[in-house]
Amino acid sequence: MREVEAVGSSSAFGRLLGLEIIKADNGEALLRLAMHDGLRNLHGKLHGGALFSLIDTAMGQASHSLNGGEPNSVTLECKVNYIRPVSEGELTCRAWVVHGGRRTQVLEAEVHQGEKLVAKAQATFSVT
Repeated sequence: MREVEAVGSSSAFGRLLGLEIIKADNGEALLRLAMHDGLRNLHGKLHGGALFSLIDTAMGQASHSLNGGEPNSVTLECKVNYIRPVSEGELTCRAWVVHGGRRTQVLEAEVHQGEKLVAKAQATFSVT
């Protein structure tokens, strides 16, 4: 079995953003992202696309953890509620599989900065 952390760390895009996989096991994942200037939008805040990428990667890691860390799913759709802007600091994203079917999976995720909720998401993944 391949280490789940190795799956995420092998992503060039994840390295570009600075994503750090803390844990991915049993249908759950926890990732960290430290704010840096390369992630800012025109208003100086965390770009929504960077936040979405954190969420999508966390959900992918949660999904793949049900398959021993081997990539076996892709995002079909994802809805994100952006709740508060981020200017500085570190974010954590926790994602979990709500329904792990043979053909599709439903996942949820929350992004926090400390105790504050930054974003909440729900997605459907296709199992390949």
